[in-house]
Amino acid sequence: MSQWMFWAVLFWGLFMLAFLGIGGYFMFRKFLKSLPREDGKSILEWQEYYIEQTRHLWTEEQKELLEELVRPVPKLFRDVARQKIAAKIGELALKEKATEMREDLIIRGYILATPRRDHKFLIKTLQRKNIDLTPYRELL
Repeated sequence: MSQWMFWAVLFWGLFMLAFLGIGGYFMFRKFLKSLPREDGKSILEWQEYYIEQTRHLWTEEQKELLEELVRPVPKLFRDVARQKIAAKIGELALKEKATEMREDLIIRGYILATPRRDHKFLIKTLQRKNIDLTPYRELL
């Protein structure tokens, strides 16, 4: 076997190993989220519960705001991000016994459901919409 063929096979093997590892990581994370917790429901079941319980509270304008907030997420992961954020917003709405979905619930839910690195985009979006950030400073 020639030298370049050896390196090509080695590179291809490492390439495939890396992609299998990355795919396995995401599949394992999904598996862990589907396992029941102490209360008997999994994280995914709780997300579905919160979304179903608060579905009637959402207006088109609020759905558009949520859609705008998840826009920077790559399209492949956008549905998962939208579901996670909407579930956190629904959880807050149920805890506060909200009768309607409010902008502050959406913003607080987004902050609590996303990692800190995503808050930069939220701040830019809120500033562009002229929404006051002071009530959310302690969460950011």
